[in-house]
Amino acid sequence: KNTKVLSDRMLLLDMLPKNSVCAEIGVASGTFSSKILKQVSPDKLHLIDAWNSSRYNEELYNTVREKFSEHVRLNKIEINRGWSSSVLTTFPDCYFDWVYIDSSHCYEGTLNELQLCRRKVKENGIIAGHDFVMGNWDSGYKYGVVEAVYEFCKQFGWEIIYLTMDYTENQSFALRRL
Repeated sequence: KNTKVLSDRMLLLDMLPKNSVCAEIGVASGTFSSKILKQVSPDKLHLIDAWNSSRYNEELYNTVREKFSEHVRLNKIEINRGWSSSVLTTFPDCYFDWVYIDSSHCYEGTLNELQLCRRKVKENGIIAGHDFVMGNWDSGYKYGVVEAVYEFCKQFGWEIIYLTMDYTENQSFALRRL
């Protein structure tokens, strides 16, 4: 009923609170992090990733550290290295204005992150995320993001407020409490 469809996730960034405290969960090389900085101009951006696999590794971590070294020095960015399930528990409840999840894409991992973020975002906070699709069919990998989002919304009383429909990349979503 209250869902708005946006053409892409850059427009989604325009809808998120400016000068906010936020987190990107699943950073990789920091490409989207740069877009968050430019469009949202957060007071504090937490970059959360484990950087511990063959695809998302130490080299990417070092790239992120170098890319955002000035922002880290100015205390605008904090790099939080570790599994999201561990890192998120270190933040106080009601800390973030919004979070953006783009990590494992599996059902269990996404549902766990949504449940953790539910406590970590402010009462009027937003939980957003990427890859709101059935999977990556080129590589034969089924995602669980759609199912996790629907289950989370039903179980905890949240609603989808934004969906992106970009034909050049996977869709994103944004949620808020009812």
